[in-house]
Amino acid sequence: MDSERLLYDISELNHLFRDSASVETLLNKGVDMVAERTGAAVCSIYLYNPEKRELTLRATHGLNPESVGRVRLKLGRGLTGQALQEMRTICVSDASRSPNYQFFPGIFEERYDAFLAVPIARGLSKMGVLVLQRDSDHCFSPPDIKALETVASQLGNIIENAQFIMGIHEPPEEPAKAIPSGLKFIKGKKAAEGFAYAPAMVLDKQKSLTLLVHHDDSKKYTLEDFHHAVARTESQLEQLQEQVEHKLSDAASLIFAAHLMILKDRDFTGKIVGKIEAGVNAPEAVAEVATGYMRNFLASDSGYMREKANDIEDLAIRLVNNLVSRDDDVEAHRDHIIITRVLFPSDLLKLSSEGVSAIILVGGGATSHISILARSLAMPMVIADTFDLLKVPDGTPLLVDAEMGNVFVDPDDEVVEKFWVRQRARLTLDDQKKLMKPATTTADGVRVQLMANINLLTDLKVATELNCDGVGLYRTEFPFIVRTNFPSEAEQYVIYRKLVESMPDKPVTFRTLDAGGDKILSYYHDIKEQNPALGMRSIRFSLQNKSIFAEQVRAILRAGAGANLRIMFPMISSLDEFHEAREVVRESIDQLAQQGIEHNAKPKLGMMVELPAVVDLAEDFAREADFFSIGTNDLIQFLLAVDRTNEAVADFYQPHHPSVLRTLNRIARAALENDCDLSICGDMAHQTQYTPFLLGIGVRMFSVDPIFLLRTQQAIAATSIKDAEALAKTMLSKSRVSDIVALLPTQTTPTSQ
Repeated sequence: MDSERLLYDISELNHLFRDSASVETLLNKGVDMVAERTGAAVCSIYLYNPEKRELTLRATHGLNPESVGRVRLKLGRGLTGQALQEMRTICVSDASRSPNYQFFPGIFEERYDAFLAVPIARGLSKMGVLVLQRDSDHCFSPPDIKALETVASQLGNIIENAQFIMGIHEPPEEPAKAIPSGLKFIKGKKAAEGFAYAPAMVLDKQKSLTLLVHHDDSKKYTLEDFHHAVARTESQLEQLQEQVEHKLSDAASLIFAAHLMILKDRDFTGKIVGKIEAGVNAPEAVAEVATGYMRNFLASDSGYMREKANDIEDLAIRLVNNLVSRDDDVEAHRDHIIITRVLFPSDLLKLSSEGVSAIILVGGGATSHISILARSLAMPMVIADTFDLLKVPDGTPLLVDAEMGNVFVDPDDEVVEKFWVRQRARLTLDDQKKLMKPATTTADGVRVQLMANINLLTDLKVATELNCDGVGLYRTEFPFIVRTNFPSEAEQYVIYRKLVESMPDKPVTFRTLDAGGDKILSYYHDIKEQNPALGMRSIRFSLQNKSIFAEQVRAILRAGAGANLRIMFPMISSLDEFHEAREVVRESIDQLAQQGIEHNAKPKLGMMVELPAVVDLAEDFAREADFFSIGTNDLIQFLLAVDRTNEAVADFYQPHHPSVLRTLNRIARAALENDCDLSICGDMAHQTQYTPFLLGIGVRMFSVDPIFLLRTQQAIAATSIKDAEALAKTMLSKSRVSDIVALLPTQTTPTSQ
């Protein structure tokens, strides 16, 4: 650091101040100059108001510029407030782990760990704090600290005058938009676990475009402005597409392709240009043309075409944003908590690619595939039946505790502090690796296979790092769901081969396409079904569309060459269906052999056990299938006639219902007595209060999402088979839910997340 040059520049700023430079310019030049001379990523100046005993961020280099004037700290709060209260320099190498760290959503300072806060004083008067931040690899040295303390002392005189000027000219604070009365804490339902503390952003399709159009009625935008907005929008979309492809090679497809095609459509842009040339302001022209297109799409009989209305609106919003703003940030949603009432899988992928912190889905239940996808994307998500959340002003601090399903609106310091304590206690992947045992065994030494459910290829990192015993379930439907047409055999092969190669010498279980129900293929499912959960889905869909089914089977067989391959059919209800599906596999093997294409000629063939119709035939199925995998989610839903996505009846969805437990026991007995491999892959597999019961009925293979591997291993290790069998026997003898609840072990707080 060139401290002499630094002091010289501060002296020059003093001259600028005497020459009547604006206070804002003075402070901004100050932080820019200090950041440049010190090589700091962030330099900020906080000014102190003794009457309010409060520090306010007044200038920054490196943080979100919108935070200036908004970020406030009480004296003593946070490392910055502590430095001023104690009138001492505070230097830490890992700020976020410091007990007095204060997090502010949306200013993005959490990206920098090395932290230096130097109090600014004039005599005995507290004036403010000079704060510098860097990444953890560039901590502040003693010479750095000494030079910055000298700079801070010289700033004291300037700050004293700046505070005086600001006190004269500072406009009264604008009244903040009110948070709906009583909206402080919302008890929701967890869809994907995790924590987030960040500013709110409401995505309400019914109002967003209209609000944007009237963003600035006083300004007239030219045709040239529109062309610049088109170019900027195109660049943003291409960049986002690259990001999502890099992050999600298996599921991304071309999710921004529709936006780009519409943007390049001469008819679409030509109509907007025509309106602008006729005197319509550009934002209004975009909205009028987009609304016309949306009306046409929504009138279509095709579900796929109706969904394209969302693409039109998304594109129009991005265009108008680029017209009315000079902000080139392509990730407008980054580091925000999104509140919305509608969410498609493609929306979730887009928001993930843009760095969203969490999602609150308002109204209705979360479909299972949305929750599963959110977990794979490590996207905390809560479902809340509180529509007032849609009225929360953008920028309102929110704390989402998706471990419990809780949402805190503008939480107080005590709540935030508890949040940070829990955050610091969460285990990193490295921590989990240290705690994972090489092999999963019960307390009395019985070996248990611990497999991973893979939803997206991104799950493989955690699964392989934690050394799972293989893939117990790969949900093949996600590459289908997010595309605009059926993926080809070649596209599927590339994805499937990556999965197989990541698990050398370990079993890999492919579940064939489980489309339909709540996993809609927008380009195929045009018929409105009264009860889609009981409609054309899963193996029924595949057997009715054998050409598509055979393409997928061929891709799996080719990808599984030389591997321990298992193919599993979902939602089997009869032996006839199982035989028909098995025949498609055998025909595909013969075809590949005749063509001389490398493939796996001896895959194990099994089935999901998830329909009550299978239970009475369990022994017959066990003699035909190589393995059973119990899908508890659907099995419980159908046994108890409870729609698991319906909040109104959620309390009736009870894995510990006596009929559910006895059904699981019957399936397990049938498998074990007929030498049929048995695993469990539904949510019960990772809900540790059920681990002893499952072990007690003979389950020796658990398949869970990778984030639950450590939790499940620890629960298994804490249980002896003798105790588990005794507990299962007692639970199976009970016929009342309340009696079984009294026997259930307490589910411990997860340590693996």
